[in-house]
Parts: sequence; C-alpha cells; structure tokens
Amino acid sequence: MTSAFAAVIAVTAVAVGVQALVVVRQRWNDPYTSVAPQRVPILGGGEPATHAWSRFHVRYYPMTLVFVAFEMEMMFMYPWAVVYVEEGVKALVEMGMFLTILGVGIVYAYKERVFSWQ
Repeated sequence: MTSAFAAVIAVTAVAVGVQALVVVRQRWNDPYTSVAPQRVPILGGGEPATHAWSRFHVRYYPMTLVFVAFEMEMMFMYPWAVVYVEEGVKALVEMGMFLTILGVGIVYAYKERVFSWQ
C-alpha cells in the first residue's frame, strides 16, 4: 500500500515539475508575452471574423443528426461483435432489427433531401 501511494506521489511530482518547466521555458523564450494582441485567444492574436454566438444555417443540423446516428451504430457494433460469439443467432437478429431501424431513419433522411447541399 505504501509503495503504491509513493508511486502516485512520485508521478504527480514529476508531472507538476514538467509542467512548471514548460511554463517557465515558455515565459523565458517567448518575446511576445507582453504584447496585448497576442493575448487574444484566436488566430494567433487576430480579431475573430464572426461572433462566438453566431448561428449556423439550419441545413447543417439534419446532417449532424445523421452523423450521430452512424456514430451510435458503430458504438453498438463493436460490443455486439463480442456478444455475437457468445449468443449466436439471437444476437444476429437483434442487430438486424437495430440496423433496420437505423436504415429506415437514413432512408427517411434521404427522402427529406438531407444529403443534398444546395
């Protein structure tokens, strides 16, 4: 128990030391630390072209939802591959139903012209 605690403290001390070294080296080598425009957090000191609260066009939202649907599909496909080895046909039928529901959503998105960029 003591050696594990000592290892955690040692790793934390090394991490803090490296971070302090990086900060000190940056302050020492950076000639622009006192220049005000360099403190702006975007584009290396330039003024942003648009406001941070600007809205995106509504056509991007359906495409985003379709992207999330594909991501959810992949998130469930990886563990399913492990379960399929154990469960067999039952897992295959369940994944078929899941993919059918997602497929219906993608067909609906296609009919609503989500994939056309005009």
